[in-house]
Amino acid sequence: MKLTCSGSKNSPTYYVQKSIRIGSRTTTKTVERLGSIDEIKARCGDADPIEWAKEYTKKLTLAEKESKSGILIKYSASMLIDKNVRRSCNVGYLFLQDIYYSLGLDKICSEISGRYRFGYDLNSILSMLVFSRVLIPGSKRSSLNDSQTFLEQPACDLHQIYRALEVISRENDFFQSELYKNSLLVADRKKEVLYYDCTNYYFEIEDEDGFRKYGGSKEHRPNPIVQMGLFMDADGIPLSFSVFSGNENEQPSMTPLEHKIIRDFDASDFIVCTDAGLSSAANRKFNSIQGRGFVTAQSIKKLKGFLQEFCLSDDGWHLPEDGRSYKLSELDEKEDLEKVFFKDRWINEDGLEQHLVVTYSIKYHKYQQSVRERQIERARKYVGSPSSLNKKKANDPKRFVVQEHCTCDGEAAATTITSLDQTQIDEEAKYDGLYAVCTNLEYPASDIIKINQKRWKIEECFRIMKSEFKARPVYLSRKDRITAHFTTCFMALVIYRILEKKLNGAFTCEDIISTLRSMDMMIVSGEGYIPAYTRTDLTDALHDTFGFRTDYQITSPKNMRKILNLTKRNQK
Repeated sequence: MKLTCSGSKNSPTYYVQKSIRIGSRTTTKTVERLGSIDEIKARCGDADPIEWAKEYTKKLTLAEKESKSGILIKYSASMLIDKNVRRSCNVGYLFLQDIYYSLGLDKICSEISGRYRFGYDLNSILSMLVFSRVLIPGSKRSSLNDSQTFLEQPACDLHQIYRALEVISRENDFFQSELYKNSLLVADRKKEVLYYDCTNYYFEIEDEDGFRKYGGSKEHRPNPIVQMGLFMDADGIPLSFSVFSGNENEQPSMTPLEHKIIRDFDASDFIVCTDAGLSSAANRKFNSIQGRGFVTAQSIKKLKGFLQEFCLSDDGWHLPEDGRSYKLSELDEKEDLEKVFFKDRWINEDGLEQHLVVTYSIKYHKYQQSVRERQIERARKYVGSPSSLNKKKANDPKRFVVQEHCTCDGEAAATTITSLDQTQIDEEAKYDGLYAVCTNLEYPASDIIKINQKRWKIEECFRIMKSEFKARPVYLSRKDRITAHFTTCFMALVIYRILEKKLNGAFTCEDIISTLRSMDMMIVSGEGYIPAYTRTDLTDALHDTFGFRTDYQITSPKNMRKILNLTKRNQK
């Protein structure tokens, strides 16, 4: 450090300054403003102000050397901060970046770039879109603006992002197949059982077009929608996806995607688990050949009469690894609350031999009963104001309301009589606690139950994309750009799920994402980066898992460069 002087000869101002390196250039940084001679005299008393200033500078130099890694930072309450200079950045994306590069997405982008003639950096754009989808989801314009808060900012313009979306869409299948192959080196992919489901995403437009169509919105919105079919493995890591128009039937969407998995992913022997809405006879038969299998939810109400009697009968129930036979009427509500009982048999439906497994749970029974009771309370309100009754929808409380035009004696009534439909209530109550699946597998019933119990993870995948990643509404109109949007959402979900797995499932989705979003650091020019976030068990787990730390009291620019290089290293 050195003592410097500026200003006029008659009114000099003294500073303690030091030389620092920023990137490849060297500059001078003011450590402390000592002020004018009078200001120094106020601090040094009777001592000579210049000699005192020189000695004070030597002490600061010695203190810095003795502290080794310690850094003395001085701030002034009378000095303004520099204009248009960034003072903070987010480093939470570094953990996502580590997985992004370990999946070889940069190399996939490089290979694709070799096929096209464009001047932008596809890897920079794709990584920005993926990280922004997790940390600061929004439109493509807002993603570009908000990504400036990252430690490293993407070097691209908005028009280049839209051009890149067209390429991402065109190479969608290649991205999916290469991403899957590379993921085998990063995580153990449990592809023996695959889970498939569909959802849809709305667009804030009034009129449909060639791709965005009116259909049954999962969120009951009147807007045009686009549908997504998604396969995931048994750990909840997405495998492959497709998008199709909102007015198309979901059931035929599964087979083409399976063909792609068989062709591009070198996978042929797997079990497909779906919900009842996707379990068409054609899908079941397709997954009954060439070593494949299926496990699908089965509506008890749609079974033949004698099979319904089998499902609803009181006796013949079992517990896994228990040879006893139980009666539902003899179960103890407290002792057996958490137990899942089952019965099974083989049936022939649609010319296909299937293994029917029915489960019963007192806990599930109570849940269904409580849901229906709340709906009955709402239905009573409709009885009091029958004019509000419109067309009844599935699972609508109005299904428990009946209107009659005659008295109980059979005589014509002068007015319409509105009342609760007790017959309908009793009919639905018969199925409380029951759940059925059909399969072609000759597995023990307990194994089939375990396979089906993981189906909630694919519902969670859709919830994460919609709620945390804000994948809808979609602020795009062209089919290719819409497809690319969901490709980036898909990649973000793959990276997040691998991150979740690396943390051994010890933290919730909300905690992980909110923590990554909060991991900001204050930038001290020439000195380093100071954490502005709270250190927690989760931040410790992230640093321990990925082998670098950003939670020291200050991280020097040199060490931060090492961290950046570490997250981009070739991990394959």
